[in-house]
Amino acid sequence: MDSIYFADIAEVVRKIRTKEISPREVIDAHLERIEKLQPKLNAFVHVDAEGARRDARAAEASVLRGDALGALHGVAISIKSCIDVAGWPCPAGSRLLADYVACEDAVLVSRLRAVGAILVGNTNVPEFLMAYETDNSLSGKTSNPWELSRSAGGSSGGEAAAIASGCSMGGVGSDGGGSVRVPAHFCGISGLKPTPGRIPGTGHFPRGAGAFAWLGVVGSMARTVADVRALFDVMKGPDTDDALSSSIEARSFSERELAGMRVGILESNALGVVTKETKEAIQRAACLLSEQFTVEPFLLKGLKQAIELWWFFFGPMIAQSFRPIVEGHEAELSPVFQEYMSVASLRIAPTVDELMGACVKRDILRAKIIRQMRDVPILLSPVCAAPAFRHGEGNWQPVCGYRETMRHAQWLNLAGFPGVSVPMGFSAEGLPIGVQVIGKPNEDELVLAVAEILETARGKFKPPTEV
Repeated sequence: MDSIYFADIAEVVRKIRTKEISPREVIDAHLERIEKLQPKLNAFVHVDAEGARRDARAAEASVLRGDALGALHGVAISIKSCIDVAGWPCPAGSRLLADYVACEDAVLVSRLRAVGAILVGNTNVPEFLMAYETDNSLSGKTSNPWELSRSAGGSSGGEAAAIASGCSMGGVGSDGGGSVRVPAHFCGISGLKPTPGRIPGTGHFPRGAGAFAWLGVVGSMARTVADVRALFDVMKGPDTDDALSSSIEARSFSERELAGMRVGILESNALGVVTKETKEAIQRAACLLSEQFTVEPFLLKGLKQAIELWWFFFGPMIAQSFRPIVEGHEAELSPVFQEYMSVASLRIAPTVDELMGACVKRDILRAKIIRQMRDVPILLSPVCAAPAFRHGEGNWQPVCGYRETMRHAQWLNLAGFPGVSVPMGFSAEGLPIGVQVIGKPNEDELVLAVAEILETARGKFKPPTEV
């Protein structure tokens, strides 16, 4: 059963349907894998072995009866621990929420269950999701399965580590500034930051609403783009409790239909310097895509303002929103979150006029970026400046901190653009390097189609050997 850990979702579903393997075998194998690797990786916050085995028995009975089976029947799935799963602790990495147990499933969780997915557990995050390293005072740090001395990234770091190491077949993260794409890049898997509203964020903490609704989205993560798309297809669709929820007619794209489309290699002075190996990964991806597309450099204007506006919302405004929750509990907060609050908090709170002005600037800038991409629907970009850093080396400090190293990811959240991280190479130390396939709002299916073409051209990506 060793091969099951790194099998594609489609392969496992097919073998379950043909009775070559059973849901019980799939879940037992993944629970054994979690038990073996949890002491090394600390990817999980909660493992529901009893519930997963119960659901696996029911799934097996359905197969034996000849029932109609869902698209993910018997697939082992993990969920980021800031997303509600009924009866599970969902603490979002904070001691302040340590006693919170969800009363009902988030909408996306219900949709996954409805097509036969089996949830094995939820995964670790930085406190309140506010860092690119998964470490907190409640459940500790999560290590990278490629090298245990390195971070798995954040805020969906536990999710990325679980999937990359074969503890789950895929799962769900969330992304307010790269929090799906950066951990995917660090851990050598794929991750989708969708257009806001494509997947309902109902049941996620913190709730995406008001001026912050554009920033944070929930997205699928898996070892292949095809698996990311399979999860996206199940979770997408409108929900009345999500203010940005949308019912977009899905499209499929054949390679022949896409042939000759223009793909831009993103250039901007606002994005900073990346490592030599990161540049080489982009060059390799561009070369592979050039076999089917017209690939050329593309200068995108306005990203300096986009990153500044992103920080206004993600920094001072979100820090202000956390104050009522954390005041009087400062001693219980994780060092990483305390650092974020110290850097993000302003001596004088932003005014209503400043907030409204930033919202207007955001919408105008978003329209300008979309117009620039009128004839270039896909962009190719780094995910961030470098591969996974060592534990404790990530920070919010102004010089060489996240606001410098993560710029390639952050502007998409301000503009509400979809993006997919695709593994493309390795650093000199053997750490994964991903590239980012970016598209215009609500063209998520096009982004996934191009990402899958790139992945196919790249060839099969090897799993980590550290664990």
